Formats: sequence, C-alpha cells, structure tokens
Amino acid sequence: MRLNRLLPIALIAGLASPAAAQTVDGAIADDMLFSTSGVSVTVFNLPMLSEQDKLVLGEIAKQQKYYGAVAISPDEGLMAEPTLAAANYHAIPPAEAAARAACDKARKPGSARCVIAAHIRPAGHAARPLQLSVDATAGFRTSWEGAGPKALAISPATGEWALARGQGAGEVARSECNKKAKGARDCTIAIAE
Repeated sequence: MRLNRLLPIALIAGLASPAAAQTVDGAIADDMLFSTSGVSVTVFNLPMLSEQDKLVLGEIAKQQKYYGAVAISPDEGLMAEPTLAAANYHAIPPAEAAARAACDKARKPGSARCVIAAHIRPAGHAARPLQLSVDATAGFRTSWEGAGPKALAISPATGEWALARGQGAGEVARSECNKKAKGARDCTIAIAE
C-alpha cells in the first residue's frame, strides 16, 4: 500500500475510473497524460479543521504524488497519528479507500471513523479517458519509445504498474503488475502497441 504519514509540519513519508476503460496506443496515451510535475490540492471544508489546519494540510499535500487522498480522524484532528495520505494511484477513489482504511486502522478505539480531508490531482487536471499515477506516467514517458510490441498494465486498486516489451508484452506486463499488486490481481492493459 502506498501510504505516507502526515505529522506536525513535516511529511514522513497509489478501479472505478477512466484509467482502465479501454486500451490505447502510445501516441494517444501521450496526449492524454498529465505532466509529472505539479499537483492541485483540494482541501475540504471540514468542521474539525481550522483555517490554519487547512493551510498546513494543503502545503503538506502538495508534496505528494497524484492521484491521492488524505484521511483524518475527526476526533483526533490533523496532527495525529491516524492522519494519512495514500498517493501515487491512478485515480482518486482507490486512493480514498486506501487512506481511509489506513486511518481507521490507526485511530484510537472509540474515535469516529476517518473522513477524507483532501484530494491530490495533477496540476491542470480535467477528466480524461486515461489516468495514470505519476510513477506510471514517468515510466511510460521514459521507456515507451522504440519499435516492437509493448504494453503497460496498471492495478487500479493499488496504483502499481508494469511495462513490458517483446512477444507477449501484454501478458508479461499484466503478470508483473499483478505480482507488485500484492494480491489485488486486478491489473489491466492500459496502453499497448
């Protein structure tokens, strides 16, 4: 799981989305993907967050990779151990699920269930048929060039990915991705030629 813990003013250190809707070729993928630098953070107006908390959360979340979400325990506040970010996913929903699950696991017994406090998206985000995490986007952009069969597989649930080349690239990419996905076994081919 791709989780990062948020603590006081310091960061200590992932599909129900368009990302797996259909397989596209490299040229189409390149046009759809966002830059790997810069994020846009939406901090939600939650009653337990002061204006200062929102500013701090926004600044800390900007250090994370897209797509991501931050969950907090309403009873424990922002600067508590259960405040967690799940980042570097291919979409917001699985990042939310991972952040909320980890936060709920870390919260004190009897505390209210965790809620999502922020979303992390690419700078200039607009809905597109293909969405990849920062790491998958960077991997595609640095390793896709060249002739011959190739495929990039993604795990919507975990944010994992794998790129393979040569005969059977699709099956190899899917298999490698599923190995990384630690049991999720949900990898699909997002880009192929």
